[in-house]
Amino acid sequence: MRQRVLLITGASSGIGAATARAAAKEGFQLVLAARSVDKLQNLAQELGPENVLTVGCDVTSMDDQQSMVDQALERFGRLDAVFANAGRGGSPGGFSGADHHAWHDMILTNVYGVGVTLQVTLPALRKTQGHVLLTGSAAGRATIPGSMYSATKWAVSGIGYNLREELRGSGIRVTLIEPGMVDTPFFDEPPTHALEDRDIANAVMYAVNQPEHVDVNEILVRPTPPTE
Repeated sequence: MRQRVLLITGASSGIGAATARAAAKEGFQLVLAARSVDKLQNLAQELGPENVLTVGCDVTSMDDQQSMVDQALERFGRLDAVFANAGRGGSPGGFSGADHHAWHDMILTNVYGVGVTLQVTLPALRKTQGHVLLTGSAAGRATIPGSMYSATKWAVSGIGYNLREELRGSGIRVTLIEPGMVDTPFFDEPPTHALEDRDIANAVMYAVNQPEHVDVNEILVRPTPPTE
């Protein structure tokens, strides 16, 4: 069987890097994209550079993302799965007092960037009847006072549902990965009760390793509540 090719955005740390490690153990060829090129290159050396392509990419740039796909196809000739994972947090203060500049960058990354990832990768995924995975959030299924971040993850949930309908009958599967609190560099201070990034990587690998007739629509993963 030919090695499957998995592209991951936001791959330099956290969930993206953990997923790259998990996929490498299962024999995937990897396209790892992020703004932090040095971190990507270190990760590629760890995983074995012969099966890893690293691409510096700002997901808010159509040119960067198209170049990412062009390089992936030139190197590996195909895309079998795409994990649109790049994202960023917002600013404290709620709608009344948050830094609107932080909103701007977050919304572009978390919503527009996901849309661009889909647009540039779908032509290749149609050829392989591949798999799209999106990093949503438990925050995209709950009402959180004053949270623009939560609103962007509601948008990702909507993208996942709407994309699935657009692709119905194409053979392409769509999976929303929706973590609760995860201990990653996303947070300035490590959360006291949280999942590990590898827990989410395991969820991704569960979805991509299902047989072709199984489409895992959503995986909501939360930490076990602390014992009293």
